[in-house]
Amino acid sequence: MNKQPSQSDLNIQQIDPTLYNEDLAPLKPEHRTWGAFEIFNVWSNDIQSLFGYTLAASLFLSYGLNGWAVMAAIILAGIIVMFLVNLTGKPSVKYGIPFPVMVRASMGTRGANLPAMLRAIVGIFWYGVQTYFASTAVALLITALFGVGNGGTFLGLSGVAWLSFVIVWLFQVAIFGQGIERIKHFLNWAGPLVYAVMVVLMIVVWVQAGSELLPAIGTIFSGSGEQGGLGAFLAIVGTMVAYFAAVVINFGDFTRFVKTERQMKLGNLLGLPLNVAFFSFIALIITAGTLVLFGEALTNPADIVERVDSLPLTIVAALTFFAATVGINLVANFIPPAYDLANLFPSKISFKMGGLITAVIAFFVGALWISVISQIGVPGFVNALGAIVAPFYGIIVVDYYLIKRQHLNMQELFSSVPGSSYYYVNGWNTRALIAFGVAAMFSLSTVLVPALASLGGYGWLIGAGLGGVFYYGLMKRFKAAPVMPEQKAC
Repeated sequence: MNKQPSQSDLNIQQIDPTLYNEDLAPLKPEHRTWGAFEIFNVWSNDIQSLFGYTLAASLFLSYGLNGWAVMAAIILAGIIVMFLVNLTGKPSVKYGIPFPVMVRASMGTRGANLPAMLRAIVGIFWYGVQTYFASTAVALLITALFGVGNGGTFLGLSGVAWLSFVIVWLFQVAIFGQGIERIKHFLNWAGPLVYAVMVVLMIVVWVQAGSELLPAIGTIFSGSGEQGGLGAFLAIVGTMVAYFAAVVINFGDFTRFVKTERQMKLGNLLGLPLNVAFFSFIALIITAGTLVLFGEALTNPADIVERVDSLPLTIVAALTFFAATVGINLVANFIPPAYDLANLFPSKISFKMGGLITAVIAFFVGALWISVISQIGVPGFVNALGAIVAPFYGIIVVDYYLIKRQHLNMQELFSSVPGSSYYYVNGWNTRALIAFGVAAMFSLSTVLVPALASLGGYGWLIGAGLGGVFYYGLMKRFKAAPVMPEQKAC
């Protein structure tokens, strides 16, 4: 990451060096280069992965709902997520701080390490897994051009698969090593490119399906809703919200680079409800086209490419899948752990070093995904951690808007002096811990308790809501530490 300028609004002599480095320090407005287009591309890369396409396409087929109801549920989910991230993104736009620093205000200067560490574990794990899935696109390209190789495997991966995995891993490290500006440029390039390819694929399918396409779309849109009704509608909304949940909590990691709140909100509007609706429409057309062309609705893009059996299409699709999956990996699984790890030991771990640690650990996760990790239930454990993190959203939002009244003291966020605003009890806000623990019991039970499995889709929302409610009650019942006068935003 490019070295940030010295933050003159902080008194360096009065900060705790174990809480500060230049990557965590408030970023001044004149050094922010992101606008609405960059935020739009954060969301474009988030949804335009292999999994994102499959999810959007399968929602039209899985719940027995009328297609218009499915589209409405998807758009509603986009609106909800837009509202959620506008709340978590605003303080970082105002003060220029990343998520692990922002959460110090509610959890305490030391307590912030708990949500940061949990979020880092989830991010590192899925970074490794997504690196593997991105490598399958490269393997598809290599195989199409040079053949499948000798067929030998090691740890469940062929020689081509290993080569592809290493290429993707090195590519991502190379981008990250050049700093946040290079990541921004990649996202700005990948988002529109993937959209262009998806639109072209939609047009090709539309032309090949001809007059039979509209009846096929009608078949998808004629669902009676008898299989679920309102429950199915809410399940789709919850599923889509949960899909974006990984970015919702730490959205400040991106908005700290945005020039104004207005640009953040415009980027969220374009990138969420409008983007999700248009992308889902593309997925719908292509899915209906596969019903005409192949006699069955295909929701996995890789299956569509395999059926077409065209070398030019395979090459374009492989590059597109690669770009899309690397994009979501950088957004959801690389940048957040880099900041979270830097927050653990700021004097020893920079943002760049945190990213390298993330990459090294994730290499082994991805390499062992086929032979070990996917076989022993580790994904369930990580999903449980993801559910546990949900209450932190409610705690952060309630603390900033209702308890702190949108006023933070930047100097005190980097101070461990007893009696300072965010010191609480030895750097831990015990009331926040209690609120988190009680709410997390519910959100975790939606993952682990079979009787509550039906709530799994929107357990994240309920867990976040409970975290906020419990936190507000505890902070109001027991007088909170006084809030210092607001410092001028950096």
